[in-house]
Amino acid sequence: MDSAVARPIRVVVAKPGLDGHDRGAKVVARALRDAGMEVVYTGLHQTPEQIVATALAEDADAVGLSILSGAHMTIFPRVVELLRAEGADDVVVFGGGIIPEADRQPLAEAGVARVFTPGATMAEIVEWVREHCRRSDELTS
Repeated sequence: MDSAVARPIRVVVAKPGLDGHDRGAKVVARALRDAGMEVVYTGLHQTPEQIVATALAEDADAVGLSILSGAHMTIFPRVVELLRAEGADDVVVFGGGIIPEADRQPLAEAGVARVFTPGATMAEIVEWVREHCRRSDELTS
């Protein structure tokens, strides 16, 4: 009998920069976990380098970044850049927080797959992550 089972989606949820408000990140992390995903929450004040190191160590399928401080135009693209430099182009990067409409297209062009703003439901975020992380067809034994 084959004991292969689908590996759960692995998501690193990170709170980069100097922003100390992490309630939203924790709520998203819990919603993803409750939906059956493996979630690593990095805690506050993470650098892009720390976030990428965690994503690589955890074999993450996605990195969710939460920021309220306004540093998203620097930090989000830097995380994407570092992942690409490590050959981890397949890691989906998404973000959330206070992100002005004018910044969303430049972030997309920089490789951020999706930006969720206040008002996004947990169901919407969970479903989006499921749809954009390729794990349903990968088996481990």
